[in-house]
Amino acid sequence: MVTTIILINVEHGSINTVAEQLADLEGVAEVYSVGGRYDLVAIIRVKTNEQMAELVTNQLLKVTGIQKTETLIAFRAFSRHDLESMFSLGFEG
Repeated sequence: MVTTIILINVEHGSINTVAEQLADLEGVAEVYSVGGRYDLVAIIRVKTNEQMAELVTNQLLKVTGIQKTETLIAFRAFSRHDLESMFSLGFEG
């Protein structure tokens, strides 16, 4: 499982629209509106680096309203929860 966190700045007044478009993309597990330097945080969970690259470099470009992104690739998950099993249930990619 490849997990990527994308920090996103959007055009003024576009947070909800962009968040909904992102949430509809396959591989986007969660989208959060946040306070601070960024407007949105998207959590991507896919099976392969190739799927992640396709989503980040091609699919995100089609979402109107995104001004700037910063992409963070997770190396390890430190959690009390078994994230791998939680997100693999019913996942088809």
